[in-house]
Amino acid sequence: MNPDLLRGNLELIVLTILERQPLYGFAIIQEARDRTGGYLDFKEGSLYPALHRMEQDGLLTAQYGEAGRNGKPRKYYAITDKGRQTLTAKRQDFNTFTQAVTRLAGL
Repeated sequence: MNPDLLRGNLELIVLTILERQPLYGFAIIQEARDRTGGYLDFKEGSLYPALHRMEQDGLLTAQYGEAGRNGKPRKYYAITDKGRQTLTAKRQDFNTFTQAVTRLAGL
């Protein structure tokens, strides 16, 4: 996987995953892996700064839930109404972009 592609689409990926249900960080990573057949296998170092930024931007809310194996409560992230609006816009932008690149590349 090209890391530049991930960076440019991380918000779209995270918002899409959280659209179904709130999840904690590692579960978001695992869901991305599972839903893409292992193609999206990003590291915590790229996910957590994005989650914090998206929370500050009002796209996500976070609250502590059940404890993990280490006994510490997990921080669950949920998409907000603003996040859903952003997801809709990002999906439209991505669709327009991929259609244009497909035409350009003759695919």
